[in-house]
Amino acid sequence: QVQLRESGPGLVKPSQTISLTCTVSGVSITSRYYSWGWFRQPPGKGLQRMGLIEGDGRARYTPSFESRISISWDTSKNQFSLQLNSVTPEDTAVYYCVRAMGPEDYDVWGQGIQVTVSS
Repeated sequence: QVQLRESGPGLVKPSQTISLTCTVSGVSITSRYYSWGWFRQPPGKGLQRMGLIEGDGRARYTPSFESRISISWDTSKNQFSLQLNSVTPEDTAVYYCVRAMGPEDYDVWGQGIQVTVSS
């Protein structure tokens, strides 16, 4: 059974960095069949795709986040991570890690983690 679990701080100050980790169990993140990504959902808004890391370790980012986002992985721990820099209160959201089987095909989701940006 494949499971994803997000972890990280729930409160971040403005101008700092959101750093989240997704721990994957049940499958290797280096499998060539899957990509791994991050979404978020701000309060009262829809889901926003932030970016993906492919099975070869290459990351692709949604343009609106590209200037301040980084997605990486630690294959020894079977984890991948999100860093979002220079955050503002508008970055307050529930953040989800996901597995992608193909374009727009997200089949496994973490439970989500609330991150609040506030001083």
